[in-house]
Amino acid sequence: MKTIYDVSLPIFDHMVTWPGDPGVHVARTLRMEDGDPANVSAIQMGAHTGTHVDAPFHFIPEGKPVDTLPLDILVGPALVCHLPDVDAIDSSHLDALQIPSTTKRLLFKTRNSALWAQGIGQFQEDFVALTADAARWITGRGIRLVGVDYLSVQRYHDQTPATHVTLLRAGVVVIEGLNLSEVAAGEYDLYCLPLKLVGADGAPSRTILVERHRKEG
Repeated sequence: MKTIYDVSLPIFDHMVTWPGDPGVHVARTLRMEDGDPANVSAIQMGAHTGTHVDAPFHFIPEGKPVDTLPLDILVGPALVCHLPDVDAIDSSHLDALQIPSTTKRLLFKTRNSALWAQGIGQFQEDFVALTADAARWITGRGIRLVGVDYLSVQRYHDQTPATHVTLLRAGVVVIEGLNLSEVAAGEYDLYCLPLKLVGADGAPSRTILVERHRKEG
């Protein structure tokens, strides 16, 4: 059997979100225990809640919205790279990884994933993310999708959105908020399906990884 890894964050009331983004509120509007015929819930949250996809429109005024992103980018072979001891991912780290030239989808596991595993509910400003230099490395090698294990592909204190802009202007799909704590470095099949929010700059996504080599038994 091939192992399936759910690398999505659970969505619940008062979960950690990007500073300034809408908070999360999940509440039932109908309750069977109150005599209603069914349980029905209402959800309030931002488009960049939890595990989510950034569309080009997030930072590029003329960019594509999330409902138009090609599924052949969001589904397919992906390489998980483990960088446990870095504070920011730059081009020198990417060179050292010796990433195969055929790689089209690249996911980064860092110390960020331990935050999800430990249930840290406060936003962490010092999360690991990509420098603009790393973004240029990625776009220069034809990579079509990049995923990171905290709420932004870009560092919190960066002065400009250069990392986002470089990736999104090149048509690179960005997945943010992955939980890779249970996933080892290696090759997987990625299935990332963001909600089809028409005209939106991003959308939450249920994202899974499936190991590429079947285990015996």
